[in-house]
Amino acid sequence: MMKKNTIKKTFAASIYLLFGCMLFAQEKPNIIWLMAEDMSLDLECYGMKGVKTPNLNKMAEEGVKFENCFVTNPICSPSRSAMLTGTHQVKINAHHHRSNRDVPLDERFKPFTYWLRKAGYTTILGHHGVMGKGRKIDANFKHEAIGPWDGKTQFGLFDKYDTFEKEDQPFFAQIQLVASHRGDWWDEVRENSKHPVDPADVELPKFMADDPVIRLDWAKYLDQIEFLDHEVGMIFQELEDKGMADNTVVIFIGDNGRCNIRGKGYLQDPGLHIPLIVYYPKDLKAGQVRRDVVSATDITATVLDFADVKIPDYMTGKPIFDKNFKREYVYGARDLWDEIEEKSRAITSGEWKYIRNDMPEVPFDAHQAYLEFYRPAVHRMRALKAEGKLNESQKLFFAPRKDKEELYDLKNDPQELHNLAEDPKYDKVLQKMRQKTLEFDRQMEPVSSVYHPVHAISVDALEWVKKERPEDYQRMLAGEEIGFKKAVEGYKASLK
Repeated sequence: MMKKNTIKKTFAASIYLLFGCMLFAQEKPNIIWLMAEDMSLDLECYGMKGVKTPNLNKMAEEGVKFENCFVTNPICSPSRSAMLTGTHQVKINAHHHRSNRDVPLDERFKPFTYWLRKAGYTTILGHHGVMGKGRKIDANFKHEAIGPWDGKTQFGLFDKYDTFEKEDQPFFAQIQLVASHRGDWWDEVRENSKHPVDPADVELPKFMADDPVIRLDWAKYLDQIEFLDHEVGMIFQELEDKGMADNTVVIFIGDNGRCNIRGKGYLQDPGLHIPLIVYYPKDLKAGQVRRDVVSATDITATVLDFADVKIPDYMTGKPIFDKNFKREYVYGARDLWDEIEEKSRAITSGEWKYIRNDMPEVPFDAHQAYLEFYRPAVHRMRALKAEGKLNESQKLFFAPRKDKEELYDLKNDPQELHNLAEDPKYDKVLQKMRQKTLEFDRQMEPVSSVYHPVHAISVDALEWVKKERPEDYQRMLAGEEIGFKKAVEGYKASLK
């Protein structure tokens, strides 16, 4: 018979182990991933003129700001697909925009929320207080917002919507900040702003014409950024009010670059280069600025690392706070976007950028229907070009075809205005970057060739506007946003 003191010791050890495990579980950090839509490095803390972002400034001052973070695709759904799996979108065959929505992920890959759930996290999508509830997913594989995941018959990514409470701890919440995405709300946000951005205060890139319409459009964009900065402040206040601020990691990024010339949809810097700020005072020294190269898939791996989850072997992302983290290049890809077939590949080291255009006959200004509704600068610059009023830098976007290869010295030419690919002085750099891109092509070869694109309703809506609302179309050509949603509704109504 076991002695009494031995029984007591065994019982005490069991209780200690039980409560120790409970304490450990409670000490796992909560994680909030704030994903602003269509945003380049356009925050005050990154030096953008004309905009005020006090909450994100504070987050950077008390956290870690990354200056060389790049997405792997400049369009929302391929970029988000990569981040949802921590794996490059080309490798998982999710690189064509709004495609393969009926196709399950290859069984070797899983959404990162699967691993968080296994580690005891409550996974939350959206937030009750942000514009539109912040529930966007937009992934190019079969999925559902809420429910379990086995990848065969169950495809749920999250456990619940909109609220994080103490009983959810440890929790992971992914919240989309939609305001900066082109939308019919831009004018309303500006009208309701207590201090709308003055178009005279903005600084336009050299590749954009200095025109009143373009300045106003840029100011409206910055108004949206100020709006979502308030949303960030609101979320931080909620953490404070609920007593969860001290043990919550907050990550802020863009899902791809700004929706404007050379931005969203293009492999130039404004399309791939995004803000990344990580706030966790409990573990990260405040005020750090990191200039090493980071891929958006590394953010996914970092979330798992914060949660003390082993990084799956299939992931192409790596935890950015691991002492051994080092990335030389980010590999970017541009493929199908709505009705525009494309194939371009790029790598950036933060110092050099190389782009290979496999379909150079497709121009940058491809007259994509969706963008016709949302890029006043394009319409104005087309008109200015016809009048002979664009300089050489501004004409680049309107070339009849793309160069087969592009090479840029980002230190001396951060706006990528001078293509060095045909300059013999840079032949060694060109060959190295060309070879590295080919290596990435092989590493990221798709696991499948299934290709199920969807028809873009924007094509039909634009044709309807041209035919049935010619006065609105003329307003569009003059640089006015006539409302994409309204046009789609009008087109659908015409079918009844």
